Amino acid sequence: MSANILNLSQHVCNLWAAKFAKILCSAVFLSGRDFDEALQNSVLGHYFLKGYSREVFPVLECNENERSVTISFNNSLPRTAKYYGDQGSITYPLDSKQIFYEPKKVDSNLPDPNRQDWPMGDVLDNEETLSKIDNNKLQKAVKTVFSDREAYTTAFIAVHKGQIIAEKYDLGMGKDAQRESWSMGKSITATLIGVLIERGYFDLYDPAPVPLWNTNDDDPRSKIRIADLLRMSSGLKFSGATDPPSIWVNEFPDHEYVYSGSIDVFEFSINRPLEYPPNTVGRYRNCDPLTLGYIIKKTAYERREDYLTWPQRNLFNHIGIRKQVLETDPYGNFIMTGFDYGTPRNWARLGLLYQQKGVWMDKRILSEHFVSFVSSPAPAWERPEYGGQFWVNGTRRWSLPDEAFFMAGIGGQWVIIDPEHELVIVRMGHRRGGKAGEITLNKALPILVDAIKS
Repeated sequence: MSANILNLSQHVCNLWAAKFAKILCSAVFLSGRDFDEALQNSVLGHYFLKGYSREVFPVLECNENERSVTISFNNSLPRTAKYYGDQGSITYPLDSKQIFYEPKKVDSNLPDPNRQDWPMGDVLDNEETLSKIDNNKLQKAVKTVFSDREAYTTAFIAVHKGQIIAEKYDLGMGKDAQRESWSMGKSITATLIGVLIERGYFDLYDPAPVPLWNTNDDDPRSKIRIADLLRMSSGLKFSGATDPPSIWVNEFPDHEYVYSGSIDVFEFSINRPLEYPPNTVGRYRNCDPLTLGYIIKKTAYERREDYLTWPQRNLFNHIGIRKQVLETDPYGNFIMTGFDYGTPRNWARLGLLYQQKGVWMDKRILSEHFVSFVSSPAPAWERPEYGGQFWVNGTRRWSLPDEAFFMAGIGGQWVIIDPEHELVIVRMGHRRGGKAGEITLNKALPILVDAIKS
């Protein structure tokens, strides 16, 4: 997107205002952050707003009673987002103050985490593991992660052989604070698909069960497999920020429009035409994980199960996660491509599930084949950097073995799984510090590995 916001049309400013209102609403009412701090570090920390001040928002209103935020951006109309509890914050469509589904409370059936051992609970019993680690080197690794204040790191966790060996929080956000996690939510989508595969609802290489694509054999989208969607290799025509603006829909890349348009994101995604044959071009586009999200919802409905509570009942309860907020569009569809919030320990548990090859407390949640699939380079990508809704370390982005793979969200949200060293590393922070956060984490990783090998 252009860095010169003065040249943006009112329509585009309306869309950005919708996204920024949602970010601020979630920061205040879901994460418990200060409004002005979140404005500085999560909104003005956005890549094309760096250097601008709050004056680019002529309207900035936070209504504590309504639990809503209304803003205008540059020359936009005011846009409002409202907090809806366990469904997080939702931006209203333009000139509207309603959503089109009934929100639901999402309960966990798990006991008090302070009375249950990690990883199902929060009670740590890691003395034996720690006794075999060089504590001086371990503390040096932690210090390195937090060494640059410009990284705005809020959390770091290292899990070794299933036990938490290092953990630190900063900037006023403790272990139970729900943090903006962004595209790490794509890996949750993959995990839910993996649960459905393990239960026999469909196979990895089956054609994607999207009725719109299968009404006749002439529709080329009928050749798209679940595996292609996981690998972001479906070939659907879905523009990104790096594509020429001439092909953008509504003056906006499709990849961003799903966050800002206040639309039915599933319908928007599955109705895109094919641009490339499936499994020939790998591109990072939100249409593929959103289509997987559609398949999850469709499967839940076909089983006559409640969709809004499905992830909690079928995944999170099984791995010790009591609350993971998956936000929706105004039509009740999870936007797990980026609008999701979790605690660092939640993310550590998800990483541990993969480090243990899909087994949790002696129960298989995901097949070992599925874990291998998502953590292996996707063949249609030019570089060995993407797997199946997970990134892979084939380009050595991290100073870890090639076999490492990771969840990633913008602004420095990472869960790294290192099978060779039986490590799971979680780093989270505010968007403003993403690049600096990557540098400090990469410096810390060799020190951490050296600590556990000593």
